[in-house]
Amino acid sequence: MIKDSPNPPGQPDFDTSTLHEVAYRAINHYLNPGKPIPEPTDGLFTVRADLGTETLLVNASQDLASISEIANHMAFEIEGSQRNVALGICRMLEGVQLLVDKALNVAHPAA
Repeated sequence: MIKDSPNPPGQPDFDTSTLHEVAYRAINHYLNPGKPIPEPTDGLFTVRADLGTETLLVNASQDLASISEIANHMAFEIEGSQRNVALGICRMLEGVQLLVDKALNVAHPAA
């Protein structure tokens, strides 16, 4: 039988300290997991704690504008008492939008 390589290379010397370090990290990863992150107890969504007032108000304002557009579109697609309900929602959204815009201007006045 003919060998592919007549003289195979010797085995490289392994640094046992590196192997021990890697093994220690792997064992710690599985046997000593980090502190579990607590699950929120209420609500479906959460708001990041590091967000500023301006960011929150801007996002609320944009969301209200989007909801208002949806309600306006819906109000002109339906008839009767359902249309009155949709228009009432539109008016309520406009009032809330004004409140959020005022809060944003008070919190961070335009320069």
